[in-house]
Amino acid sequence: MMSMTSHNLDFGRSVLDLVACGCSSSASIHRSSVRKIAMTGSRKSNRDCGARRLVCCRQNLARCRVYSTKTPETLLNEVGQIPPAVLNLKEKSRSPISLANIFEVVAEDLQTLNQNLKSIVGAENPVLMSAAEQIFGAGGKRLRPALVFLVSRATAELVGLKELTTKHRRLAEIIEMIHTASLIHDDVLDESDMRRAFKVACDLKDFCSFAGQETVHQLYGTRVAVLAGDFMFAQSSWYLANLENLEVIKLISQVIKDFASGEIKQASSLFDCDLELEEYLIKSYYKTASLIAASTKGAAIFSGVDGSLSKQMYEYGRNLGLSFQIVDDILDFTQSAEQLGKPAASDLAKGNLTAPVIFALEKEPKLREIIESEFCETGSLDEAIKLVKTSGGIEEAQELAKEKANLAIHNLHCLPRSPFRVALEDMVMFNLERFV
Repeated sequence: MMSMTSHNLDFGRSVLDLVACGCSSSASIHRSSVRKIAMTGSRKSNRDCGARRLVCCRQNLARCRVYSTKTPETLLNEVGQIPPAVLNLKEKSRSPISLANIFEVVAEDLQTLNQNLKSIVGAENPVLMSAAEQIFGAGGKRLRPALVFLVSRATAELVGLKELTTKHRRLAEIIEMIHTASLIHDDVLDESDMRRAFKVACDLKDFCSFAGQETVHQLYGTRVAVLAGDFMFAQSSWYLANLENLEVIKLISQVIKDFASGEIKQASSLFDCDLELEEYLIKSYYKTASLIAASTKGAAIFSGVDGSLSKQMYEYGRNLGLSFQIVDDILDFTQSAEQLGKPAASDLAKGNLTAPVIFALEKEPKLREIIESEFCETGSLDEAIKLVKTSGGIEEAQELAKEKANLAIHNLHCLPRSPFRVALEDMVMFNLERFV
């Protein structure tokens, strides 16, 4: 395998720009060429180089102003440069951000969504309705529909829309249905007995998974769970088609394909210590960032803004999604089983190598030996976890998460200052504060 030497995917039109972004410039590029393009990048070995500088330490993001010497046109067309850092998680005077505060500006939108979700599934089958009650009645974070509403309202202001359209609201419902269907199938694949739900109205310290919510396949059996997930995918596709917007239909349809691609990529690279960081990020895009990016871009499209702005919303969702997945993978090593709602380091135990492990493998030859043995010896998994923690792998993964978060903040510069843009910025900070 050719050596990959890039810590990030931000060199111009990167591999993840070319994968399922839905923009016209990538339509003619065959997906089989993506890997070749990815492998031509060059790695920046020093993340703390002088070109990256802190320009804003925020006590309250609502007051924050990020300044740049670049024009908007330059920022959109710039190749191979990372924007100045805008994040400072160590500012002591800054209070933690809560999801409740972030969601406050779209609280009514989310309340309406919650009321509609169970009825939108339909009443054709009592078992499926019961499964829907189990899924949607659990509460959940509703991060993805919240992002749809926030981007919808932030971009609607630009074109003079005073209220969201029916298509905005339907898109949020479709996104949550697709996400939920993917969770049902994930639980079946992972043989998980408990769904890792999240508290919505909570302080940062309480943003953790909690056990106790049984999965659909635990309650109804694997067959019903698979069918329930399939039904939700199909139902969401039907509502998607009725939006009658070909660009959004293509965008969201690609997400469902990406879910399967991500699972296949993951299954085909278990215990593979030659897995490159680029491959990990592509898989993370497929499994997590693709849906978030489609959500934010779709919301902008329905607001009727121009293509350059909707692409920036796509990039925001992509970078936020990647940062979110990297943080999740960090927490797999730093939180307890009680906090995670699953055994700690469960991905590593299954051979799924994530960012902290990939970085650790660069410094710890013994870690390769342990992983390639598939933890056949007693205590070998614990030894591998210790090596990941002591090698600096977690710290490097944190830096990667911050880089993606910084890019996400940068993507919001095209929006006017408003409570909705502040909430979108806060979402980025909230994600990073999970590992502080």
